[in-house]
Amino acid sequence: MRKEQANQDSRISSWMMVLLAAACGLIVANLYYAQTLVGPIRDAMGLTLTTAGLIVTVTQVGYVVGLLFIVPLSDVIENRRLSVFMLILAIGALITAAFAPNGPLFIIASLFIGIGSVVAQILVPFAAYLASEDQRGRVVGNVMSGLLLGIMLARPLASLITSLWGWRAIFVISAIVISLLTTLLAYVLPERKPSPKVSYGKLIISLGAILRQTPILRRRALYQACLFGAFSLFWTVVPLHLADHFGMSQGGIAWFALVGVGGAIAAPIAGRLADKGWGKLLTGLAITVAILSFLLIHLFQSYSTPALILLFVSAFTLDMAVSVNLVISQRAIYSIGNEARGRLNGLFMSMFFLGGAIGSSLGAWSYTQGGWKLTSLIGTILPFLALVYFFTEKRTTKTDIESKTRGR
Repeated sequence: MRKEQANQDSRISSWMMVLLAAACGLIVANLYYAQTLVGPIRDAMGLTLTTAGLIVTVTQVGYVVGLLFIVPLSDVIENRRLSVFMLILAIGALITAAFAPNGPLFIIASLFIGIGSVVAQILVPFAAYLASEDQRGRVVGNVMSGLLLGIMLARPLASLITSLWGWRAIFVISAIVISLLTTLLAYVLPERKPSPKVSYGKLIISLGAILRQTPILRRRALYQACLFGAFSLFWTVVPLHLADHFGMSQGGIAWFALVGVGGAIAAPIAGRLADKGWGKLLTGLAITVAILSFLLIHLFQSYSTPALILLFVSAFTLDMAVSVNLVISQRAIYSIGNEARGRLNGLFMSMFFLGGAIGSSLGAWSYTQGGWKLTSLIGTILPFLALVYFFTEKRTTKTDIESKTRGR
């Protein structure tokens, strides 16, 4: 406990912040390589569109499983050792996906890619632990920028690699990169050995109590689940929409997906503004931007050049909205305290990735049943639900958060 307290006054070094940001980006990218490759994988494996859509959903479900049952271990097990072990699992799953001869094996490998990639959510609170209180928002924002860049670069990179060497190549390349990253982290990560007060079993049981007793966690998780559900729905379906109705190749889809990367620049800015107390205002703005991103492409549908340009704009603004709300939410949750930070982060991320899994499955279903019109309508409704809930939020002051922290 004394070691935890000492770190409240320490400041994370710039190179460690960069390393953790890069690591989070490289690791979490594994969840999204298949998102723009649903078409090629579907054709190669002979899958239906609905079954192919499950690839993205199953990967996110695996991530949720890891968030609920692996991330809490970071509150009881030395974090570096836990991270290395889970990355080795991810490497094995990536190699299996690369050489899977059929759909069922590929889907199983996707599940374990999701579970192993949960290391990103061990490293984010690790960065918050290393940071001092006055720099925590900036540090979380910068590290999350790396994570979000990984999410957003994964799609264009996967499409580009596929256009050159086929869809299996991206999984081989990722396995090599993660192997090198694992070796680096094993040598340079500082030790963080928590002082657990409860057993792992009680730790898992405590998740329910933490969820019940932490209103800010429930609220922030629901906001992000709705936004990330719309985000996942968009990126699951838009590659198919671009290929089917605009005649885009994998190379063209790669350039389209690259536009979304710009949204990640908002993350560190949002972190700094959240440090100044602008969190609630930015949350409302982010949710509104997400609604407008989908509403515009729902109302103005055609296969013309202006409609394509509008899709580009929506990709950028939707990704930006998700980035801003994510950083603000994580900063608010990390302000609660150190002892349960791993569990708080695991619960938050599992709830919002569950929203992403639902969004992906809804995207595959809606595009099959009603095409882009039904998909864009559902995409508009999801963040609108978050906005309705946002209007019920009471004003929360810094004093309120500090009193909750002392209460823990």
